[in-house]
Amino acid sequence: MTLELECRDFLLGLKVILRYSVFADSEAIVRSVELVNEGKEVLYLERILSACVDMDWENGDLLTLCGSWARERHMMRRPLAFGKQLVSSSRGESGHQDHPFLAVMKQGTGQEQGEVWAMHFVYSGNFIAEAEVSQFDSLRILMGINPEGFEWVLNPGESFTAPEVVCVYSDQGLGKMTHTFHDLYRNHLIRSPYLHKNRPILINNWEATYFDFNTQKLLEIAREAGKRGIEMLVMDDGWFGKRSMDEGYLGDWKVNEEKLPGGLPFLVEQVNKLGLSFGIWFEPEMVSPNSELYRAHPDWAMQLPGREPTQSRAQYVLDLSRPEVVDYVYESVAAVLRSAPISYVKWDMNRQMTDVGSGFLGREHQGELFHRYVLGVYELQERLNREFPELLLENCASGGARFDPGMLYYSPQIWCSDDTDAVERLSIQEGTALLYPLGAIGAHVSDCPNHIVGRITPFETRGHVAMAGTFGYELDITKLTEGEKRQIEGQVALYHQFAPLIREGDYYRIASWGENHRYDCWQVVAKDKSEALVTYVQVLAEPNCHSRRICLKGLLPEAKYQVEETGKVYTGALLMYGGLLLPRMEGDFQSKMIHLMLFTE
Repeated sequence: MTLELECRDFLLGLKVILRYSVFADSEAIVRSVELVNEGKEVLYLERILSACVDMDWENGDLLTLCGSWARERHMMRRPLAFGKQLVSSSRGESGHQDHPFLAVMKQGTGQEQGEVWAMHFVYSGNFIAEAEVSQFDSLRILMGINPEGFEWVLNPGESFTAPEVVCVYSDQGLGKMTHTFHDLYRNHLIRSPYLHKNRPILINNWEATYFDFNTQKLLEIAREAGKRGIEMLVMDDGWFGKRSMDEGYLGDWKVNEEKLPGGLPFLVEQVNKLGLSFGIWFEPEMVSPNSELYRAHPDWAMQLPGREPTQSRAQYVLDLSRPEVVDYVYESVAAVLRSAPISYVKWDMNRQMTDVGSGFLGREHQGELFHRYVLGVYELQERLNREFPELLLENCASGGARFDPGMLYYSPQIWCSDDTDAVERLSIQEGTALLYPLGAIGAHVSDCPNHIVGRITPFETRGHVAMAGTFGYELDITKLTEGEKRQIEGQVALYHQFAPLIREGDYYRIASWGENHRYDCWQVVAKDKSEALVTYVQVLAEPNCHSRRICLKGLLPEAKYQVEETGKVYTGALLMYGGLLLPRMEGDFQSKMIHLMLFTE
């Protein structure tokens, strides 16, 4: 149900429609704004926000999600002070550095107590999220498109609709806020047929081979993976043009048959014969200077007149405000997907925008380019979903640079971060799960020493952490020991057992490694309270420590629950208020999963 309030500025001839949408099964309010030029003069929009809330304020905190590449969405909590505090992006993407979210909280607010007011932007481009404490101790929070670099020409009779903001209030701490966001996105945002299905357990060849692969190597990986229960092979970067490094051929989406004799039809057929489905990587929004596409259409890249465009990763950003560019990109991707039975696409975007200029848009429309680019991305992915409705699409942008609700509308899962180290992922996935259901979080087991931080963690711990998401592998399985391969078989079976619970259940944060610097713990509880899964990670071992008391959440107090591993039975009240004792584990980076089921005598 949506309430629309119409406001008019008769001097300008401007109509403003304020929209407030509510859902019968959610306590969220979704805000948006539409502007209509009803006058006779051209209007220039320089600032349009989607939501603004004013309230009385005493003392409290601001919560945001901040970071950088490979350490995205770390929770940052700081006191709200006089003046303006904000997070934003002007990079053309929602960004690694700041997430399009903010929450203000009364003092003392925790997971289960206190008041929270939160906003989350359903948009994949530049944004601003701001909290301002005024001279009269009032608070204003607002969110919308970042006005930096934005100007939209609104001709008579035209309209502009701003993206939506999800507004959530919780009187039971961050936990209730999290459940509201999770349920809203599962019930009303994610459209994929995979929403309530088990996702295939995949193995991606990127960290296994990087660019150094051929058909034989991929089939070796697929053959060994299939023996261990893995269900999909994903071929990452390096399969097209003559690409053997980061420095060329983006935009030339033709299979390199010197590397892959027989092309995709042969490779996919062979992978399918091994019992695995097939997935493929694209970076469709980019073009390399060393490519046939750029040599034919240098004007298709974003650039400023008379200036040499800035390269990042030896590539430029395609101007998706141009309809012919959108059509070219779509047909390039679709032609590959039509050529063979491909079940999965990883859609990547590996650089921010610079030289934001378009040879297609006129001088007075240059301020529209950032927004028109995002609309171009949305159009591409909408067309992809229409033509290939059974395709599993996973968005990615150098890992987590475009992990936002706007992308979630087009793909049921998003690659969480290029940092796959299990310990690093604890903080990254904690911040991500604050807002997003676990089924939206791309998470894989990777090789050790980890390729980014060099850390060595137990194979079991890597598996437990990756199971708090869409589970898969990012390693060369042919080089693993026999013991590690047997562990994969066990992890595959474990994930199949718990995938419905992880995907559909209520998520609870029990402890944060980022706060206590010793251990991490989270829990998922079935909607009907019939079972629960607890994951505990001992990050750093301590001397002279006997056991750890973990107080569970979300259970039925009077019901009895049996711990699958030990067979012991406890009441829900005892588990929640007395706690469960976990014996001390030897060594750093150890982990444990505890499964509880309702017990009936």
